[in-house]
Amino acid sequence: MRIQKLLSLLLTALTAGLAGAFVTLYLLPEQVEKTAAMKQPEISVPAIETPRQRGPFSYAEAVTRAAPSVVNIFTAKITTESQSLRFRDPLLQHLFGNMLPEKTRQRLDTSLGSGVIVSEDGYLLTNHHVIEGADEIKVVLANGKSVSVSIVGSDAESDVAVLKIDTDTPLQAIQINHTDSQQVGDVVLAIGNPFGVGQTVTMGIISATGRSHLGINTFENFIQTDAAINPGNSGGALVNARGELIGINTAIFSKTGGSHGIGFAIPFDLAEGIMQQLITTGHVVRGWLGIQGQDVSEKLAEAFSLHNAEGILVTGVMEEGPASKAGLRPGDVITRINDTETDNSQQLVQLIASQPPGTHLTIGGWRGNEQIELETVSGERPKLK
Repeated sequence: MRIQKLLSLLLTALTAGLAGAFVTLYLLPEQVEKTAAMKQPEISVPAIETPRQRGPFSYAEAVTRAAPSVVNIFTAKITTESQSLRFRDPLLQHLFGNMLPEKTRQRLDTSLGSGVIVSEDGYLLTNHHVIEGADEIKVVLANGKSVSVSIVGSDAESDVAVLKIDTDTPLQAIQINHTDSQQVGDVVLAIGNPFGVGQTVTMGIISATGRSHLGINTFENFIQTDAAINPGNSGGALVNARGELIGINTAIFSKTGGSHGIGFAIPFDLAEGIMQQLITTGHVVRGWLGIQGQDVSEKLAEAFSLHNAEGILVTGVMEEGPASKAGLRPGDVITRINDTETDNSQQLVQLIASQPPGTHLTIGGWRGNEQIELETVSGERPKLK
């Protein structure tokens, strides 16, 4: 009996030990984890916001809106060239001199460009150089239809020309952005007829505004873009992402003739003012003083002992011109026209040209170390031939 009780006690103790071990091995870690989780501080990780996609995935809507108003322009010019043998063979020229007969032949030169319909009754904007000297002009609409046109007027100094399509039905005019809100980085589309392959659209951004001193035109205030512009694009439309006209594609900066990502367009607000004058009078009227000048630099100011390195040094004054009558002399420095200060020759030319002929002008500046102020009346700028 004692042995049985002893065995029973041992069995009970062993059972209790196994139960305790089970609790320690399986239940205690779970309790420890719960306790640790309760004591561990919470770490708040801020959510990372993925930037939302800005801008459309497609500009098809803008192209659909603008493309029907962009036309292809084909021009032809007949040139006459000499076929005289004496200019080709030095020996014949030496032996016979002017006795050899001269022959001439006519050659047909063709070129291409683009244009933009800006009114339902058929007024069309393009570049002066696209139609310059053309004997025949052919315009093809975006739908492939050929139409006859006439030249309303052309201005070489701004490279703007206006044509008129002969039409009895309203045409689809391009929508125009009349706000001067273009900024560097804005998306733009160039629509035109590069290399004569047909209407083409290229995309880029506005790289710069107010570009001048490029030597392209007399009056420059270009929008620069990296949208591909190639020969044939001239006169075409530069539109914003909504398909609204903001400029007329004009020139490229290239050493090979192809696009290098530097193209220039005439802002529409500049082209519009010229267009209105061409439609009204057939030519552009600008103010004029009859002077030549160059920007004053530090070296120039030192060489000529000028008052300071500001303004425009007058290098030439036309006799009997408005500036000459006012008493302006070569060597004078112009720093102000009326109440507007001028710091470069391009700005001075544009400022004077913007004043209608007959406008009273006050010229402020320096003659050596003496300050001068002269009164004059602007004349009409001679037309560039």
